[in-house]
Amino acid sequence: MKAILIGFGNVGRTIARILSVERQRFPGLQDLDLKVVGIFTRTRGSIVDDGGLDLACALDAIEQHGRFLPEMKGYCGMSAKEAAEVLDYDVLVELSTLSIDTGGEPALSHIKTALQRSKHAVSANKGPVAFAYHELKKIADEKGVKFLFESAVMDGAPVFNMARNCLKGCQVEEIDGILNSTTNYILTRMEEGISLEEAVREAQKMGFAEADPSNDIDGWDAAAKICVLANAIMDAEINPKEVKRKGIRDITCEYIKVVRQKKKCLKLICSAKKVGTQVITTVEPVEVDEGHFFASVKGEGAVIRLKTDLMGPIIVTQEAPDLYDTAYGVIDDLLTIHRKTI
Repeated sequence: MKAILIGFGNVGRTIARILSVERQRFPGLQDLDLKVVGIFTRTRGSIVDDGGLDLACALDAIEQHGRFLPEMKGYCGMSAKEAAEVLDYDVLVELSTLSIDTGGEPALSHIKTALQRSKHAVSANKGPVAFAYHELKKIADEKGVKFLFESAVMDGAPVFNMARNCLKGCQVEEIDGILNSTTNYILTRMEEGISLEEAVREAQKMGFAEADPSNDIDGWDAAAKICVLANAIMDAEINPKEVKRKGIRDITCEYIKVVRQKKKCLKLICSAKKVGTQVITTVEPVEVDEGHFFASVKGEGAVIRLKTDLMGPIIVTQEAPDLYDTAYGVIDDLLTIHRKTI
């Protein structure tokens, strides 16, 4: 199976490391016959080799030089858009960053192009699913290919696999949870007495907050995630700009102290609930009782609760997910396509 990677940031490099220099550590991956034939980045150059790239060499170039070098085998000036349109591949793996302002572009177009060419698509980028899930799913179904995105929400936790394969016959009526680990870490640290700004700087140093944390602290990342869940699991048609959204930017340590005095803690809660024929989605800070399960999710943790008509509620939680969790979600999707298990 031939794949192209669009984006080669932390997640892309972790995938490459797992599939190359660390592969022997993971016996469950030994049957994944995957050739990465192209890696395309916005600012670090691109490389192509129809026979399969040397992923260890690609990793070394980025780690040593910060980019692919012109003297490398397969170095090219091809854009991700051109690659999606013309290269010979079986699956496109979209690993670029979320863009709210552009409605999920250019990742959305990359995936649409692949699907229209009867190529599978795997996305860790939540934007295309948040803004155009039904359009992309329709194309995939018509072309007989898969569009998968397990890493789009809660990293590699099998949320969509569970809904698809383990809740047959159930209608999901409500989803809620803590879906943005960065804000959960910030609020946890604020409970411990440091300011929001200090907590952001810590999260940035630890590598899970972006240089510009606006998508996290203003609730946009969380809004995109609840849209992905609502669209894919509850058959909603909503995009992040339609979510009732309030982030944590204005939360102060003084307010946190008041909440703690009431034996509560503050969490940024995402929710999607069926009300008649509509699905209502919200992202907002909520005062959660100390005894509530959500209150036990600290630091970089995340949690999701699904309520259905037949089964549940079901809770899936993650404790301090890292890049390997996110990378696993992508690899799981690749294994699903490789093994044709859906």
